[in-house]
Amino acid sequence: MAHTVTLIPGDGIGPDLTESVKTVIAALDVEIEWEVAEAGETVMDKEGTPLPESVLESIRKNKVAIKGPLTTPVGTGFRSVNVALRKELDLYANVRPSLSLPGIETPHKDIDIVLYRENTEDLYAGVEHTVGKHAAESIKIITREGTERICRMAFEQSKAEGRKHITVVHKANIMKYTDGLFRDVFYEVGKEYENDFEEIDDRIVDNMAMQLVMKPELYDVLVCPNLYGDILSDLLAGLTGGLGVAPGANIGDGLALFEPVHGSAPKYAGQNRANPLATLLSAKNMVDYLGYTDEAERMQKGIEAALSKPETRTKDLGGSAGTIEFTEAIVSNL
Repeated sequence: MAHTVTLIPGDGIGPDLTESVKTVIAALDVEIEWEVAEAGETVMDKEGTPLPESVLESIRKNKVAIKGPLTTPVGTGFRSVNVALRKELDLYANVRPSLSLPGIETPHKDIDIVLYRENTEDLYAGVEHTVGKHAAESIKIITREGTERICRMAFEQSKAEGRKHITVVHKANIMKYTDGLFRDVFYEVGKEYENDFEEIDDRIVDNMAMQLVMKPELYDVLVCPNLYGDILSDLLAGLTGGLGVAPGANIGDGLALFEPVHGSAPKYAGQNRANPLATLLSAKNMVDYLGYTDEAERMQKGIEAALSKPETRTKDLGGSAGTIEFTEAIVSNL
C-alpha cells in the first residue's frame, strides 16, 4: 500500500529543494504519494495565517510530512511557524543526525552522532514577561513527563540502531531543579537499558561544547533539553559542513515531520543555486522511517557518490553543480 506523505514546499528556495526530493524519491521507486499543503509567507495573503488549519489536518491524517524551510512573517501570528508546527502536533523530539560526508572538507572525518532535543519545553515554552520598566523574565519549564518521553525515545531508537554510548547534556551544577530533573529522569529511564549500552553518562553543556570541537569521535548519542539541543546541533552541523548538510526530524507519538535545519534564503529562489542536500538527507531519513531501509541506504550511497566529485557537488560545497545537476547526479548513481 502506498504511503501518502504531506509535502510542504516552503518559502524561498523551499520549492526548489522539495522538487529535488520528489525527483529522487521517484527514481527510488518506493510507494510514496504526495499531498501538497502550502504554509508560510506564500499563503499569508490568502489565508491570513502562515499556518492554515488544513496543513495540520493533512499531517494528522497522513502521519508523515516533509517540508522545505519556512519564513515566519514579522509581527503577525506565531513567533515561528516551525515552533507552532511542533507544538500543535506535539512533535516532542527533534532528532538531528550529524555524519561526516565525502567531498566536504572538515576538521574531523569520522563524526557519526545523533542528537535528541526535547522540542516543547525549556525556555522555548515562551513564558516570559517584563518586570517593571527595567527587567524581563523568561521561565524555564522542565517536566518529568516531557523529559521521560524524549529520553525513552532516544534510548529505544538508539538501541534499535545498535548504538552503544548515550549522553545527557545539562547544567545541573547551576540549575539544580530544572536541569537537575532532566538529568535525574534520564538516569531513571536509563536503568531499563543498562544491558543495551556500554556507556550511559552525562556532560555539563559548556564542557560538552568543548568536547565536541576537540574530540567528537568519543560521542555517539546526545540527549538535550530544548535550548542546549538547538545550540549543540548547530555546532555539530558546523563540524560536518554547515547547515546546508544538516537534516532534521520532528517526531511525536505516531507523527513525524522531516525538514532541513537551514532557512529559506529567498534571494536564491528559482536560480538553480540552492543546495538540496539537507532536504534530501531529511527525505532519506523519512524513507527509512517509512520502513524502506534498503531504499534509504541506496539513497545515502547515491548522495555520497555525487558529493565525491567536484563536478556534481553544489558550489557552496566547492563544486560546480546547480540544484538540478546535483539531483540528476544522485538519480544516475541510484
